[in-house]
Amino acid sequence: MSLNHSPETQTKLIARVPTITGRELPEWFQAIDNGPAFLRCDERANWLADEHGLTHGYAAAIVHEHERHRRNRMGFI
Repeated sequence: MSLNHSPETQTKLIARVPTITGRELPEWFQAIDNGPAFLRCDERANWLADEHGLTHGYAAAIVHEHERHRRNRMGFI
């Protein structure tokens, strides 16, 4: 499974996350932070999809956004 969506697709998926899942992004980020300590993004996305009943597209988009926010918090470009 690829975690790479086009920027346009990523933006559209992230915008629909609250409506589709009933949870805001910070809640998903907390679930990822409190979940298993996977090293790879695809493992996190698979876990998120399996554990929370998300499609892999939304799970991958959430994980990608989580990584982007994490890098920004840590000062990476």
